[in-house]
Amino acid sequence: MKAIVQDTYGPPAVLRLEETDRPVPGRGEVLIRVHAAGVDQGVWHLMAGMPYALRAMGFGLRAPKVRVRGMDVAGQVEAVGPDVTRFQPGDEVYGSCDGSFAEYACAKEDALAPKPRNIGFAEAAAVPVSACTALKALRDSGRVETGQRVLVLGASGGVGTFAVQLAKAFGAHVTGVCSGAKADLVRSIGADEVLDYAHTDPTDGSRRYDLILDTAGNRPVSRLRRALTARGTLVIVGGEGGGRWIGGNERQLGVLLMSPFVGHRLRALAAMEHHHSDLQVLTELIEAGSVTPVVDRTYPLAEVPDAIRYLREGHVRGKIVIRL
Repeated sequence: MKAIVQDTYGPPAVLRLEETDRPVPGRGEVLIRVHAAGVDQGVWHLMAGMPYALRAMGFGLRAPKVRVRGMDVAGQVEAVGPDVTRFQPGDEVYGSCDGSFAEYACAKEDALAPKPRNIGFAEAAAVPVSACTALKALRDSGRVETGQRVLVLGASGGVGTFAVQLAKAFGAHVTGVCSGAKADLVRSIGADEVLDYAHTDPTDGSRRYDLILDTAGNRPVSRLRRALTARGTLVIVGGEGGGRWIGGNERQLGVLLMSPFVGHRLRALAAMEHHHSDLQVLTELIEAGSVTPVVDRTYPLAEVPDAIRYLREGHVRGKIVIRL
């Protein structure tokens, strides 16, 4: 099968299209014929091996343990391994796995769900990592409630576009922050208000929010807290930039250390493996029309390096998807 592989950490140039063996599903695993695969910042981190702390977490100190890149996946079940009970060959599924930038990929049964009936494979592949992160940030970490005022920083990005829609679905009043060029997009997905960060500082203290979801990662925690109500919640999602050792996660560590000593609830969330129950929640919202994946561009498998370069330019609206 064709797959995008790498044998060393580095820039997109380390990725190459190569013929490799088709994976065999193990116990509790499903073999998927991949129709589409999402691209997000996590893919870049695993490709680059940055920050260095990532390598120490089991991904490979000197070279990536998993040669094939890609996490988000949507496709059709080709075969199932022992003990798989929820799927059978022919089922259309979506979820996450290691190595989705390939014609075939194996995924854990618990990391998959039936694909929403009202969207295609490309749209489905945009969902798992980013939407599950947004769901956990709002529902689990943020404890969002009906009627609350929610501020989403980075509202036009992969996590941000889902966060705006999910917050609205949970009954919140949503303010999205993005560039002026992307304001119409953020407004079209349900934001009640849209602020252009080039002209308005959402953390100047003139507005107060019950919940702030920061996916942009470039504002000091002290400024973010100025925009919270007295008992408000701040959730920092991921972290870009920063040093080589822990990257942009300094703020995450900071809020975890600070939280016990202040009146605000301060939480940090990294993208993580999700359970099929989270995908099922998203499926219901997508099929009800409350959430719609935003796909900026699609690329063929051979152009994954170009897709990652475009991602890192910072102009993406929603998600990038690889089509097979």
